[in-house]
Amino acid sequence: MGARMVEFGGWDMPLEYSGIVPEHMAVRTRVGLFDVSHMGEIEIEGAVALPLLQQLTCNDVSRLRVNQAQYSGLMNERGGLVDDLLIHRMEEQHYFLCVNASRREADFDWICRHNEVGARVRNTSDAYTQLALQGPRSLAVLQPLTSVDLTALKYYWFLRGAVCGVECLVARTGYTGEDGFEIYLPVSESERIWRELIEAGKAEGILPCGLGARNTLRLEAGMLLYGHDMNEETTPLEANLRWICKLEKGGFLGREVLLRQAQEGVSRILVGFQMRDRAIARDDAPVWVNERPVGKVTSGSYVPFLKRNIGFAYVPKEYSEIGQRIFIQIRGAMAAAEVVPTPIYRRAKN
Repeated sequence: MGARMVEFGGWDMPLEYSGIVPEHMAVRTRVGLFDVSHMGEIEIEGAVALPLLQQLTCNDVSRLRVNQAQYSGLMNERGGLVDDLLIHRMEEQHYFLCVNASRREADFDWICRHNEVGARVRNTSDAYTQLALQGPRSLAVLQPLTSVDLTALKYYWFLRGAVCGVECLVARTGYTGEDGFEIYLPVSESERIWRELIEAGKAEGILPCGLGARNTLRLEAGMLLYGHDMNEETTPLEANLRWICKLEKGGFLGREVLLRQAQEGVSRILVGFQMRDRAIARDDAPVWVNERPVGKVTSGSYVPFLKRNIGFAYVPKEYSEIGQRIFIQIRGAMAAAEVVPTPIYRRAKN
């Protein structure tokens, strides 16, 4: 389909098809389709699956009902994030994890290493393809192709049923800030279903979309990227993910560190910023306040829908207030920016 390919997480992935701007705008205003087959899948089963997940993640997995999904962090003993992930409760004793492509082997090894309770843990990444259909017209494209009623499916819930005649997991989740669906399907059927979704979406103005638009969409929507905005040395509280930390649920890896940070405060925190100058801030650019370097940019880009230059950066807590003026060093010059609330973009709810 004429994609420009790049290496990402050990995979050759499409950066763009028709261009980042038209692909971004298609998702914001119509519908776009992403091939995200590089993402990893891990399944955990058995009577002790829940205790294992409760020990390893910071959110409260016990709150999940069957067919519900949850965003969480896979933790280490230092309170750092081994990965961020989605947990789907397939059955009472069966959980399906979607993990980042660059971390799928590390996550699997980490879970197995801490599986002292004897849960059944399988890395099933090679069995699945994931296609993400995103945008306000995604339901109109997908519903005629599936055997399940998607109209009442709530955000962060999923169903299992046929898509284009193939049994799939269809979750109302995404990484764009728009309504949409992430479809997990057998690898053997991926190319056919991709083509059928593209064909079915032509009347709605669908575009195939690459990693470039996926990045600008998630940045606009205030969603973090593992390896850039957080890593194993970053705690969820530093990454501004306090909302996924259920410290009251009981013991889990890194909880003592998070409890201390919750009580004493963090020394640095991830903030969103908007450039006041026309410059675009790039990853690792130094952040200055009061004529001294205080932090660095973790993600930055021009975002097409809002037509702004925005990003994320770590700064000392005392410089994290909304409206705080900061300067970002770009090619040797100082460009003015200010701390802004995130997400910068919020879709209108029907």
